[in-house]
Amino acid sequence: MTYTGEVSPGGEPDVRELDHLQITKVAVDAKMSNNCYLLRCTETGDQLLIDAAADAPRLLPLVGEAGLATVVTTHQHWDHHRALAEVVAATGAGTVAGAEDADAITEQTGVEVGTRLTDGDTVAVGTCSLEVIHLVGHTPGSVALLYDEPGGHPHLWTGDSLFPGGVGNTRGDADAFASLLHDVTTKVFDRLPDDTWFYPGHGNDSTLGEQRPHLVEWGERGW
Repeated sequence: MTYTGEVSPGGEPDVRELDHLQITKVAVDAKMSNNCYLLRCTETGDQLLIDAAADAPRLLPLVGEAGLATVVTTHQHWDHHRALAEVVAATGAGTVAGAEDADAITEQTGVEVGTRLTDGDTVAVGTCSLEVIHLVGHTPGSVALLYDEPGGHPHLWTGDSLFPGGVGNTRGDADAFASLLHDVTTKVFDRLPDDTWFYPGHGNDSTLGEQRPHLVEWGERGW
């Protein structure tokens, strides 16, 4: 496997080839360095974008002539949907987000969220299926997306809810932090194996096995 998940704004995307799903990771915006992920079903060619964060002229050529079926916005924060309106206008893609964040995304972008996600919902990419995991804390409606690769290991897109080194920023809100750490612990670490590869909204990827030993430390430090 040549995929590393190490990308930078202005640099080349990194592509991971699974049996049924192709994953293209690209970073946009030198200041925020957001990650965007284009998923393509290798059987049907259908494509889904996770977070149209910024720089539509960078994202649209990745989509190419194959078109875009869906854009999933992982949460309501402005840096994860700045290119949403332009990408949707160019592709006609359907829009999907967590139910509790959908109104804020619509208000901020002017794009109506067509499908509001709740825990346990699924989002299709051709013949592949992504399970929605609702993680409350970074925002009320933050969602992660789980692809359980047949014959392989799980792949998890976590938005800003989980990074190498800790859970997402809850801005000093102790209740929000406790909620997020609880959800990440019970819905992600308690359920999924160590070889689960996760893809965050900023920075490099990691595995749950690499991060699992630090859960107690994260709780003790409170962020």
